[in-house]
Amino acid sequence: MSYFSPILILMLVVPMMGAVSKGDGDFAPAEDIGLWTAGTDGEEGQEGDEHDELDSLPIWGSERVGRIPVNVDSFGAVGDGVADDTQAFLAAWETACSIKNAVFLVPERRHYKVNATRLRGPCEGKLLIQVSGTIVAPDEPKDWDPKNPRQWLSFSKLNGVRIQGGGIIDGSGSKWWASSCKINMTNPCRGAPTALTIDSSSGVRVKDLTIQNAQQMHFTISRSDAIRVSGLRVRAPSDSPNTDGIHISESTNVAIQNCHIGTGDDCISIVNASSIIKMKNIVCGPGHGISIGSLGKDNTTAMVTAIVLDTAILTGTTNGLRIKTWQGGSGYVKSVRFENVKMDDVQNPIIIDQFYCDSPTSCKNQTSAVKISQVLYRNISGTSRTPNAMKFACSDTVPCSNIVLNNINLERENGIVETFCNCATGFDYGFVRPAADCLRNDKTSRCDGTKNDNQSQTYDPIHTEL
Repeated sequence: MSYFSPILILMLVVPMMGAVSKGDGDFAPAEDIGLWTAGTDGEEGQEGDEHDELDSLPIWGSERVGRIPVNVDSFGAVGDGVADDTQAFLAAWETACSIKNAVFLVPERRHYKVNATRLRGPCEGKLLIQVSGTIVAPDEPKDWDPKNPRQWLSFSKLNGVRIQGGGIIDGSGSKWWASSCKINMTNPCRGAPTALTIDSSSGVRVKDLTIQNAQQMHFTISRSDAIRVSGLRVRAPSDSPNTDGIHISESTNVAIQNCHIGTGDDCISIVNASSIIKMKNIVCGPGHGISIGSLGKDNTTAMVTAIVLDTAILTGTTNGLRIKTWQGGSGYVKSVRFENVKMDDVQNPIIIDQFYCDSPTSCKNQTSAVKISQVLYRNISGTSRTPNAMKFACSDTVPCSNIVLNNINLERENGIVETFCNCATGFDYGFVRPAADCLRNDKTSRCDGTKNDNQSQTYDPIHTEL
């Protein structure tokens, strides 16, 4: 690979600093496709809320003018944490969904035991879902509704709905975790319910909720557009398997802001057919970091683009900023920006892994891969638990390209840190520690499917866990 001159670096960097992809080879200004352009001084821009009603909408009780309360207690909910309140919730939902300006009210200081429940729209306008109390799931997997094996509380086909209230959604997941094949390897691997799902919806705002101890994933946003999440708290033990905090799939124009996530898997995971995702002011730990992927499993095609993480703190996580893809996939990940991130004792602070393999057996080598390009890391600092502070493990046949590092300062308390590259090209500017010269001239292979004849060692990928 040719050496980048200082003039060429400036020519490439200036457009990238506030840009997202317009196509395979060029960049478009972020504002052209609705991404927010945030400064590096950490100040909150007007983008992301833009006087968003999410921030101005009062908690139910402070302003009741024009609101019609639909209290689950009025439909027979007991709220003692023992009685099954599922039917009362369904009946209250049917009423609230059919009335304009309704408030679906889950009162505070009560515990409502609810089984798998699908709450469907479309509903009349300006529906407010006020969760002030605690909603708790049955704790016995054997008693779970077989018609809903993968969902607990599911909202679908909603438009312009607000979900808020300061309450708790508790998945009672401990027995689910104990039966997981990742905890007890004699058990067959099977999926478990997601605690809260928003599906096939638009214009939904979620604010000031706690989701804890999910059976599997905590909060999934799927097949949706224009979703805003703020003030969300996710809590689960570090050894709880597959308990992603927020999982985004097949969705566009999603903003996640001011969230604290501690769990046993990815704090935030973004998968196929997702674009224009903005994350800001995220606290992550414990967990597996903030991830794009995994993508491309079972030779599938994946497309993820226009992703921004601005301002985050990751503490004690197994990964920091991660992009993970399976061999054999196709498609692309491009136009990604990670900036203003602080790491504290993170095992793999910056990692791209195109050899991801979450399987009890070895994954076979395949030539096709999800293409990864146009990834910018800027203002990343902190401590690494391992020597590999930065690792770009990319495909020999579908290399990573346009990886850019700016103002990186990663250290290790006792020992050196280094950057590892396989078939990854790009450049760095400003202060960068550890040095990333391997991005400028990767000599580990010719990156066309054949090894460099002058290279005596071959690359043996180290797979990361889910």
